[in-house]
Amino acid sequence: MSASVTAVRGPMVWFRGDPFLTAREDAFVHESDGLLICTDGVITAAGDYTALRDRLPDGLEPVHYPDHVITAGFIDTHIHYVQTGIIAAFGSQLIDWLNHYTFVEEQRFSDPDYARTVASSFCDELLRNGTTTALTFCAVYPESVDALFTEASRRNMRMAAGKVLMDRNAPDALLDTPRSGYDDSKALLERWHGKGRNLYAITPRFAPTSTPAQLEAAGALRREHPEALMHTHVSENTGEISWVRSLFPERAGYLDVYDHYGLLGRGTVLAHGVHLTGRERDRCSETGTAISHCPTSNLFLGSGLFHVHDAKDSKRPMHVGLGTDIGAGTSFSLLATMNEAYKVAELCNYPLDSVKAFYLATLGSAQAMGIEDRVGSLEPGHEADFVVLDPRATPLLARRTSRVSDIEELLFVLAVMGDDRTVRATYVAGTLAHDRDVVTAG
Repeated sequence: MSASVTAVRGPMVWFRGDPFLTAREDAFVHESDGLLICTDGVITAAGDYTALRDRLPDGLEPVHYPDHVITAGFIDTHIHYVQTGIIAAFGSQLIDWLNHYTFVEEQRFSDPDYARTVASSFCDELLRNGTTTALTFCAVYPESVDALFTEASRRNMRMAAGKVLMDRNAPDALLDTPRSGYDDSKALLERWHGKGRNLYAITPRFAPTSTPAQLEAAGALRREHPEALMHTHVSENTGEISWVRSLFPERAGYLDVYDHYGLLGRGTVLAHGVHLTGRERDRCSETGTAISHCPTSNLFLGSGLFHVHDAKDSKRPMHVGLGTDIGAGTSFSLLATMNEAYKVAELCNYPLDSVKAFYLATLGSAQAMGIEDRVGSLEPGHEADFVVLDPRATPLLARRTSRVSDIEELLFVLAVMGDDRTVRATYVAGTLAHDRDVVTAG
């Protein structure tokens, strides 16, 4: 069988390293007229068009996107697909919001048909926003996991997800047990992890909704399947932290609960981390545990400001990615999320420039998930997930971008003013998966 080859041409940006920790010229790549060649879903060449055009197969003309920006597909390191239907539910603080909206909506996912409908819409929405990989919570019901992986597989997306583990402090209809949660998770992991582009994530909701017995079972599952990811929440809200302290008085703090049960380490992504202490940040750095920075959600629920500069301290750097945290988050767009991350950084007296913001949404998020060898960059050998951004997507954006002086200013304007309209095209494994200008029936 002959290889499937696709190619695109246009201005390109991507990352080879972490611009928080290394010189910009070593971390950031910009090709003003680039060529990307993909063979069987993998990038085989990326660089200057003139230097690489002779490597194009005879008769293959690259799809040309002049005056656009091609970058690695965005990676969302924390989102709840089962909360798609409650975006913009009138905000209160975290625990009240969970009880009034989230737990009510998630009970609907016991219906496999409802789960399939939402999963399909969710995957399409990700692609429309240029997101090619996501790490998402499902509901407590195994059927909700099957529905999501089925829809992601249809689109050949790299999706990471897991069944929520929750055996206390939630409505009875949403509770499992330490035994059933372990058994269901193990069966789902064996059914989906590594099948196609799917990845399984062991997913206790957060410490307050799991008993010590359930967290112990989650730790056992992690030891048995170190190839799986681990995904939960930490230190989002001060009231939540006090609650954890009352439930686990024997532990040194919120992070120590997860540490005690063997849930930290490479491939563990903890959402929020707004109120981590210095010692807890040290421990994340020591273990390779990552934080998903979710600025739109933290602002919406009034949870606090995450200090990116503390997390990326060169003396003990942490892995950090960006998360939309739908549905407390207010947009599927990682461009909009960069915008809010910039504002949060400003409030913390640490400006977040465009290169660092785009890094967090691509390679930084891949590193947070421990899959930087596969996605997050346009370097040859990576899976050919990429997005084409249109600096002239709206009249105002076109007017503003016509005045930029360099690529960094252009990226900053895209991050501050961009949204789903800015995404001209999304490619998954080298195949066009979304085209903004093509209207499909139905």
